[in-house]
Amino acid sequence: MDGIILIAVNGDDIASVNQARYLLGKGKWIQLEDVEGHAAYLFKDARLWFLPEKILLEDHLDTRWTAAKNEHVLEVIFPSRHAAKSGTPCLTLHPIGVPHLSYDDLPEFGGRSGYAPPPSTRLGSWWRLLKSKWATDSIADFSLSLEVTHHGPVLDVPCLFIEVGSTEEYWDHEGAAELLSDIIWEGLGLNGGKQHGYWDSREHHSQPVLITLGGGHYAPKGNKLASEDGVWLGHMLANHSIPFGTSEEPGVLWRQSIDAIVQSTQIAFPNGTVVATVEKKSFKGWQRQLIYQHLESISVPVMRSKPFLEMVKGRQQDQ
Repeated sequence: MDGIILIAVNGDDIASVNQARYLLGKGKWIQLEDVEGHAAYLFKDARLWFLPEKILLEDHLDTRWTAAKNEHVLEVIFPSRHAAKSGTPCLTLHPIGVPHLSYDDLPEFGGRSGYAPPPSTRLGSWWRLLKSKWATDSIADFSLSLEVTHHGPVLDVPCLFIEVGSTEEYWDHEGAAELLSDIIWEGLGLNGGKQHGYWDSREHHSQPVLITLGGGHYAPKGNKLASEDGVWLGHMLANHSIPFGTSEEPGVLWRQSIDAIVQSTQIAFPNGTVVATVEKKSFKGWQRQLIYQHLESISVPVMRSKPFLEMVKGRQQDQ
């Protein structure tokens, strides 16, 4: 790799700090000079950077690190907490962005309206790694789930959030933090093994990369399909992130949102083939037709689950 992987830690988030603490305990990290006045550490190609607060508003961490340390940032990983009204204890992974908001809206939880940073190429493989480790080292009461694309900050490089949820009662859970730190450690190959989810544009040329459209916040289609070996996963949009007006005046935000995630997924997976699944029950007939027509116009095939998985298997065998 020609660059580094930045792990951005939220200093006022106990779930984030705990994951970082376990990471620091796994290897001989070297403490660097403070970056922007905040502690930073080095181990192999990884950098840990402790930010003070409000990580969702800490835009352009990639370029800020480069300006300070003259190191090119390839991607950013955010250990974090997850908040949900349900209060259900859950470990989650998700990409970020607010592509569905009008350009003149101010996002409540960070990001840039109408934009989604590139999704981490590791989403699918880390989801499978998490499920695999969970099978032998589960934590009582917790469940696992992907989440759809949501919130900030703004970045120009691939990124993901890896989270402990869903209320203050669970954010400081040591077992959850340790397990997620294991995913980061092993997933980035810091244990000396092979990285999970590293995309090579030559080796993986033309392999399908999935985006999902429709469904709820906890990405049911993504959860299911990305559980299968070899699936590369990009952005996922819930119903509310594909906002339509009326059949007479459908508006532009639904199309803007889809275009934003297609483009950023293509950036994250150069030479990949972006394909989409559309959750039929999430949309009215006229909405589905507009989505299908638009995806066809931008050369993104719509696929059902079984043909998609057959395509994944076939491309793997070819390569």
